[in-house]
Amino acid sequence: MRQLITSIVLASFTALPASAQTSDKWEFGAIVYGWLPNIDGAARFPNDSSRDFDVDVSSILDHLKFTFMGTLEARKGPWGAFTDIIYMDVGGSKSQTRDITLGGITLPAGVTADLNLDLKAAIWTIAGEYRVASDRTANVDLLAGARSIDMKQNLGWNFSADLGPLNPSRTGSKEISVTKWDAIIGAKGRLYFGDNREWFAPWYVDVGTGQTDLTWQAIGGIGYAYKWGEVIAAWRYLDYRFKSGAPIDNMSFSGPALGVAFHWQ
Repeated sequence: MRQLITSIVLASFTALPASAQTSDKWEFGAIVYGWLPNIDGAARFPNDSSRDFDVDVSSILDHLKFTFMGTLEARKGPWGAFTDIIYMDVGGSKSQTRDITLGGITLPAGVTADLNLDLKAAIWTIAGEYRVASDRTANVDLLAGARSIDMKQNLGWNFSADLGPLNPSRTGSKEISVTKWDAIIGAKGRLYFGDNREWFAPWYVDVGTGQTDLTWQAIGGIGYAYKWGEVIAAWRYLDYRFKSGAPIDNMSFSGPALGVAFHWQ
């Protein structure tokens, strides 16, 4: 079964300009972006069998119903906070496939399955930050907060023949639901280039734990500042290791992101 679609995002590469550190005014930043990761992991489906999955970008785009990704940041002096949310609704089907296992056993010869997958996922991050360094060439913020992941998958199946001793229902469905919160700590910042600091390289790292064993994330990219805002391209990796017995064993996301950022007072 090669259909598991989810997405998660944290666009914290929208750090405010260095002048925000000493300003006594509130300053705000927002970004609208898209992230297109490959998704790898392992999940449990019919008969409690575990199955590795690998979903590429083209599969996500082919089955995407609706998505929203956005970040909002506020800062006054060295203190700041940001919140980020992503929501994705994906559905797909696969007919006459034998690419599924039951109880660790592949489908017998002559047996095929029609599979339907519907997935809704939301990931929300909220964190406070403090600017520890800032000059014309770079700035660095330390951050602490929390990240939640809320996913619901429903897999439906219809087998074309009797499966004998495997004995699942010929037609059925199974829902996998995961809601987890983790505390995170990390750092983010920018390196500036050019006479007017129009070019910059945003970066971000975090690590956390709580209701999962471990989650961590890294982002690196390149951006250009215009008078009206900024365009940012980045590569991002996000990894989740769930606790033993969870319906999803592990999951990782890796791929490019493209966003447009705006700042105002």
